[in-house]
Amino acid sequence: MKPITTANPLATSVMLVDDHAVMRVGLASVLSLGHGFNIVAQADDGASACELYRKHRPDVTLLDVSMNRMDGIETLCRIRTAFPDARILMLSASKDPRDIQTAMQSGAWGYLIKSVGHEELAEAIRAVKRGERITPPPCGPTSDMPGPLNLRETEVLGLVRQGFTNDGIAQLLGISERTVRWHMTCILEKLHASDRAQAVARGFELGLLRVHADTNQ
Repeated sequence: MKPITTANPLATSVMLVDDHAVMRVGLASVLSLGHGFNIVAQADDGASACELYRKHRPDVTLLDVSMNRMDGIETLCRIRTAFPDARILMLSASKDPRDIQTAMQSGAWGYLIKSVGHEELAEAIRAVKRGERITPPPCGPTSDMPGPLNLRETEVLGLVRQGFTNDGIAQLLGISERTVRWHMTCILEKLHASDRAQAVARGFELGLLRVHADTNQ
């Protein structure tokens, strides 16, 4: 994807990773024209983000959590593994405490919700560039009611229902087995399940899984 750049090569360089084109292009415009950042690259999936990071080495990367094919956590892990000094700031619509905790434990420099104001976002980018960590939003206690699964977690639960192991799920989804284990931990916690079988049972109870999904009709 063609990068958008500003006229000042000395400005803080930023890479945007988000599979929503409107969101990504809008951010590029606001950050470059309104705040003087140098948007060196944009990616709509994790694989492209890894390649573009290697090519451009941006000062700060804004990374969404929920993306198709390779999610933001897996992308974060891959970039940080190859480039331990990478400064990645998560920018996501998810307020799930588990997403926030997993991102921070995986090496994110901060976590912001997409409703954040442009001024606050710009200051957060500058802070990360200076080497400061961005404190995630408060993570309140979870309810006793099972929480909703995100798209990736629902996909993983569906494959568990079909009998796939963590390794098999990782190969099918093109992610690491470690990421699958993270997803399984979130699934078990959200569904208040003690093991995979109980998680599948709860998935059927809540309508997350449907019997006809695995039939050959």
